[in-house]
Amino acid sequence: MEKRDYLISCLSQNEIPCTDIQADKLIRFYEMLIEKNKVMNLTAITDYEDVVVKHFADSLTVNRIIDLSSQRLIDVGTGAGFPGIPLKIIYPDLKVTLLDSLNKRLVFLNEVIDELGLKGIETVHYRAEEAAHLEKYRENYDVVVSRAVANLSTLVEYCLPFASVGGCFISYKGEKAQEEVDAASTAIRVLGGKLSSAQYFTLNGSSYDRALIRIDKVSYTLAKYPRQGGKPSSSPIT
Repeated sequence: MEKRDYLISCLSQNEIPCTDIQADKLIRFYEMLIEKNKVMNLTAITDYEDVVVKHFADSLTVNRIIDLSSQRLIDVGTGAGFPGIPLKIIYPDLKVTLLDSLNKRLVFLNEVIDELGLKGIETVHYRAEEAAHLEKYRENYDVVVSRAVANLSTLVEYCLPFASVGGCFISYKGEKAQEEVDAASTAIRVLGGKLSSAQYFTLNGSSYDRALIRIDKVSYTLAKYPRQGGKPSSSPIT
């Protein structure tokens, strides 16, 4: 009960709705994450209260800048399932795709999906630059999200091709994101995007400074993007 109370209180402070049943699912996800983390490197953050703030609440703060009801969403480079799994738990009408290049992470996430009885969610084993060129995924999502650790110029090339025109890409960043936003202006334009907002905030109940960068998709991405062979990382669009 104490775990549930803490979780619901933390999310409530950040204006994130959460029922008892949803809280219990998040707690079970935490338990599975920590157990699997003993044999597989999924997260460096393992303390329960830290996971609640830095993984769960952080993943869900996207509700500050977008309505998440009945959207098609892809989580690019989902890793241990953030933000995709918490988003699916709290917003069950979301249609969620979890994309990652490491299959053993997806095996774990499929176990989580089965254990929690989540529906309307799939895992996809591809590199982003491969999946983004497939008709099934390219420009097929209302919302693209990523908490992956890469500079924004690189992430825009990997992620914006998944967004449909009229959709958006939202990047989770830290407090010093403004330099990345400025440096990514050309990449955003070339890839068919337009900077919509950059919101900087501290998660309530913590000293965790965060940023959400929203880039709206205003035109189709040229077919040559994303480039292959690691070029979005080694040679970002400038």
